[in-house]
Amino acid sequence: MDDAGASYGLWLLVFVNSAVFIIFAFSFFKPQTKRDWRSFGAFSAFVVALFTEMYGFPLTIFVLSGWLQSTWPDVDWLAHDSGHLPEMMFGWQSNPHFGPFHILSFALIGSGFWLISVAWHHLWSAQRQGRLATTGPYARIRHPQYVGFVLIMLGFLVQWPTILTLAMFPVLVWMYARLARSEEEDSYARFGETYSSYVNRVPAFIPKFASSVRGTDAR
Repeated sequence: MDDAGASYGLWLLVFVNSAVFIIFAFSFFKPQTKRDWRSFGAFSAFVVALFTEMYGFPLTIFVLSGWLQSTWPDVDWLAHDSGHLPEMMFGWQSNPHFGPFHILSFALIGSGFWLISVAWHHLWSAQRQGRLATTGPYARIRHPQYVGFVLIMLGFLVQWPTILTLAMFPVLVWMYARLARSEEEDSYARFGETYSSYVNRVPAFIPKFASSVRGTDAR
């Protein structure tokens, strides 16, 4: 394999990309409790690990180099584009940035950002009025912001899978599920029967597409 110096070791890009995504997540997540900070810290670690391998040091490529080189001997695995492992493994011959997995990745990441942004607007409006957020994405799922974060992480995994981020992903999903349960306990205490009725109508993470949610404003 060729020298990876030209493709990696770009630590300024690691810093800039990590900072952009972490600051964006912080602006919507706004951690307050210790559990919030642990969850946000884990997401931040996921982002740093991702961009470190994308632009800094390709740990996954080095660990799997023997298997990758023997299975796909015609691929220069230290070229930056080869970090798009799904495209390489399935024999995508053109620019991997236009490959099916990369397009799917953009769709997942874009959907995640959109969901977080729209959900925050409805949550902020509800908090200002002292009511339960049941409009917009909250009319379909109870925790759209956490679902948005999971979609973003899943999108990055599809685009640039690494050993570290694949290991971290289920841990983060578990942490978000715990955080969601904790928030629901607070909502039960604050809104009582109103929240109980909302829980009976609206699923936590996966929307019901077969039937519309009644009793909520889906604007």
